Amino acid sequence: MDGTSLKMKFTGSMHLLQQKIEIEEHHAGAQSSVIIYSIAETAKANNLKPYDYFEYLLTEIPKYMDETGNKFCERLLPWSDELPDRCRK
Repeated sequence: MDGTSLKMKFTGSMHLLQQKIEIEEHHAGAQSSVIIYSIAETAKANNLKPYDYFEYLLTEIPKYMDETGNKFCERLLPWSDELPDRCRK
């Protein structure tokens, strides 16, 4: 195989790899969007203000990063009585 053929084969392989990565990134982005949309809709269904609820989650979750369990999650769920009034409509 000469150098030109080898280069074309390598370039073709790199192009296929790049396409695969783009598809995987698109899939991961789509999954992330579905999760965010689901949280927002669940917040609305529980009479919460989605923006304020997201803001609350993003400030509270880091406080629990050292905990080994996930018991704290119950306090953050959209139907929890422990949510601050600013999250409620």
